[in-house]
Amino acid sequence: MYVKDGTSVLKKVLVSKPQFLKPAPINEIAKLWKDTTMDVDIMLREHQEFVDAYHKAGVEVEYLEPDEMRPNAVFSRDFGGCVKEGYIMGRFKLDMRYKEHVDYKKRMEELGVPMIGEVKEGLFEGGDFMFMNEKWIAVGMADRTNEAGLRELRAILEPLGYEVTGVPVKQEYLHLDMCFNLVDEHLAVSYSRGLPEDFRRMLAARDIEIIDVPEEAIYLHGCNLQALGDHRVLSLKRNAAVNEQLAARGMDVIELDITEILKAGGGPHCMTFPLLRG
Repeated sequence: MYVKDGTSVLKKVLVSKPQFLKPAPINEIAKLWKDTTMDVDIMLREHQEFVDAYHKAGVEVEYLEPDEMRPNAVFSRDFGGCVKEGYIMGRFKLDMRYKEHVDYKKRMEELGVPMIGEVKEGLFEGGDFMFMNEKWIAVGMADRTNEAGLRELRAILEPLGYEVTGVPVKQEYLHLDMCFNLVDEHLAVSYSRGLPEDFRRMLAARDIEIIDVPEEAIYLHGCNLQALGDHRVLSLKRNAAVNEQLAARGMDVIELDITEILKAGGGPHCMTFPLLRG
């Protein structure tokens, strides 16, 4: 078994250092910083804090070496999605990320994780892949995953017994994990009014409580949290209101003082590709 679901104990992850990360204007957050230079030393220090938090939580960390030809590879989540049987390779919308297809595929082969399918015609990025429980996967459709990609994912996953639910959200939100994140088996953080009504009904029917945040929190990575299992979650230090609400519900909140990497448009969830969870 590789990844059982989205909230049980996380044991191993794949990450990449932000050595060559730049605020290319490819999403709403990065557009705000497009005329600035990001401080590499600060980013590397932030990423090390992120990795140290994983080590302290007992999570093994594997790396894809940075490469100036794939500056956004630090957002390792996006190349695909991992389930119990292996991983699905996605298909990036932007050509600046195409080299990640090749390099992440090779790294996964080195790590011994089998590819069980690949999106080849449509678009699918892992920031839209939300593993809700052992048999239910929600797939966001904002800017980087489309209907054709969703159909291919269903063709790969439904024969394995997974229910795959498409979740259309505003294009500006970029990925589902920017506006919705499952942080514990029955707890999520979201701008709930940004979610389709039928998906909200599904969450209520499955007893998933939502800590609601305002829409502006999306662009401050207020929802971009990483579940560690055992009621633990990685969050950002600046997410004070969200962190208080998580703690009030019994969550152990591990705060990361990350700001520089965020300028490129991704947070802790974006920077994490789960390899083993169960």
